[in-house]
Amino acid sequence: MLRETHARADTLLDIGAGVGVLHHELLTDGVRAAVHVEAAGAYVQTAQDEANRRGHAERVQFLHGDFLALAPTIGKADLVTLDRVLCCYPELEPLLLASAARTGRYWAASFPRDRWYVRLHMRWQNRLRARTGNAFRTFVHPVARIYELLRGTGLRPLRVWRRPVWEVVLCIREDAA
Repeated sequence: MLRETHARADTLLDIGAGVGVLHHELLTDGVRAAVHVEAAGAYVQTAQDEANRRGHAERVQFLHGDFLALAPTIGKADLVTLDRVLCCYPELEPLLLASAARTGRYWAASFPRDRWYVRLHMRWQNRLRARTGNAFRTFVHPVARIYELLRGTGLRPLRVWRRPVWEVVLCIREDAA
């Protein structure tokens, strides 16, 4: 989507960055600097190793921990991304509002669509995790509420991509359009 819309960003805040795939691609595409926020230590280490391998290490700041706990110490970025992150938080509003507050121009996210079959599958996954002692849970948030919150922060959809399970949105800050 970023390539299709010719969205340009100098700085990136990648929330729930995992192993860093997204920011590594965007650094290659011209983003100058990235902040990588990830709660899983093993993912942070893997992302750091990959940053060293690609020559990106000097351009990425790695933060290990929960974004909401770290948010007060994180500045704004031209682009904020949350790839498959909203579904990892039980409460949508604090995460969305904190990430939007750090958005200079663009905000992008992917999240599960609020459909009966998606909710059923998530419940099944969560039950399996519970049976095996895994405390991690996933959540399907009302998509209409996501867009309502975005509008309330001054972000409007620039491009939306919908598939049977996932929805991806790229928003632009109204006063930056």
